[in-house]
Amino acid sequence: MYFIASLLIYALYALIILILVRVVFSYISPYPNNAVYLFVFRVTEPILGPVRRRLPPISGIDLSPLVVTVAAYFVIAAIRNLLGA
Repeated sequence: MYFIASLLIYALYALIILILVRVVFSYISPYPNNAVYLFVFRVTEPILGPVRRRLPPISGIDLSPLVVTVAAYFVIAAIRNLLGA
Protein backbone atom coordinates (compact mmCIF):
# COMPACT_ATOMS: atom_id res chain seq x y z
CA MET A 1 0.00 0.00 0.00
CA TYR A 2 2.79 2.41 0.90
CA PHE A 3 4.61 1.73 -2.37
CA ILE A 4 1.52 2.53 -4.46
CA ALA A 5 0.88 5.71 -2.48
CA SER A 6 4.50 6.81 -2.91
CA LEU A 7 4.32 6.09 -6.61
CA LEU A 8 1.12 8.14 -6.91
CA ILE A 9 2.70 11.04 -5.02
CA TYR A 10 5.74 11.01 -7.32
CA ALA A 11 3.46 10.87 -10.37
CA LEU A 12 1.53 13.89 -9.11
CA TYR A 13 4.75 15.82 -8.53
CA ALA A 14 5.85 14.93 -12.07
CA LEU A 15 2.50 16.19 -13.36
CA ILE A 16 2.97 19.47 -11.49
CA ILE A 17 6.42 19.90 -13.05
CA LEU A 18 5.04 19.17 -16.53
CA ILE A 19 2.27 21.73 -16.00
CA LEU A 20 4.88 24.28 -14.95
CA VAL A 21 6.89 23.53 -18.10
CA ARG A 22 3.75 23.95 -20.19
CA VAL A 23 3.03 27.32 -18.59
CA VAL A 24 6.59 28.48 -19.32
CA PHE A 25 6.22 27.26 -22.91
CA SER A 26 3.03 29.28 -23.25
CA TYR A 27 5.09 32.41 -22.58
CA ILE A 28 8.04 31.67 -24.84
CA SER A 29 6.02 30.04 -27.67
CA PRO A 30 8.45 27.35 -28.89
CA TYR A 31 8.32 25.88 -32.35
CA PRO A 32 5.12 23.74 -32.45
CA ASN A 33 6.99 20.64 -33.62
CA ASN A 34 9.48 20.78 -30.74
CA ALA A 35 9.68 17.26 -29.23
CA VAL A 36 9.63 18.48 -25.62
CA TYR A 37 6.66 20.74 -26.30
CA LEU A 38 4.73 17.94 -27.99
CA PHE A 39 5.46 15.53 -25.13
CA VAL A 40 4.37 18.01 -22.46
CA PHE A 41 1.25 18.93 -24.43
CA ARG A 42 0.24 15.28 -24.96
CA VAL A 43 0.71 14.41 -21.30
CA THR A 44 -1.03 17.45 -19.79
CA GLU A 45 -3.85 18.12 -22.27
CA PRO A 46 -6.05 15.16 -21.21
CA ILE A 47 -6.01 16.61 -17.69
CA LEU A 48 -6.12 20.33 -18.45
CA GLY A 49 -8.63 20.11 -21.32
CA PRO A 50 -11.72 19.09 -19.31
CA VAL A 51 -10.93 21.66 -16.62
CA ARG A 52 -10.51 24.36 -19.27
CA ARG A 53 -13.91 23.50 -20.79
CA ARG A 54 -15.64 23.88 -17.41
CA LEU A 55 -13.69 26.95 -16.26
CA PRO A 56 -13.85 29.87 -18.69
CA PRO A 57 -10.84 32.19 -19.00
CA ILE A 58 -10.90 35.14 -16.64
CA SER A 59 -9.63 38.33 -18.30
CA GLY A 60 -8.07 36.17 -21.00
CA ILE A 61 -6.07 34.06 -18.54
CA ASP A 62 -6.41 30.28 -18.56
CA LEU A 63 -6.69 29.19 -14.94
CA SER A 64 -6.82 25.44 -15.60
CA PRO A 65 -3.10 24.88 -14.79
CA LEU A 66 -3.58 26.61 -11.44
CA VAL A 67 -6.70 24.59 -10.61
CA VAL A 68 -5.08 21.26 -11.52
CA THR A 69 -1.89 22.11 -9.61
CA VAL A 70 -3.82 23.05 -6.46
CA ALA A 71 -5.94 19.90 -6.77
CA ALA A 72 -2.78 17.79 -7.14
CA TYR A 73 -1.31 19.34 -3.98
CA PHE A 74 -4.55 18.59 -2.12
CA VAL A 75 -4.46 14.96 -3.27
CA ILE A 76 -0.80 14.67 -2.20
CA ALA A 77 -1.67 16.10 1.22
CA ALA A 78 -4.62 13.72 1.57
CA ILE A 79 -2.50 10.69 0.68
CA ARG A 80 0.18 11.71 3.17
CA ASN A 81 -2.46 12.29 5.82
CA LEU A 82 -3.91 8.82 5.24
CA LEU A 83 -0.49 7.25 5.49
CA GLY A 84 0.32 9.18 8.65
CA ALA A 85 3.48 10.64 7.18
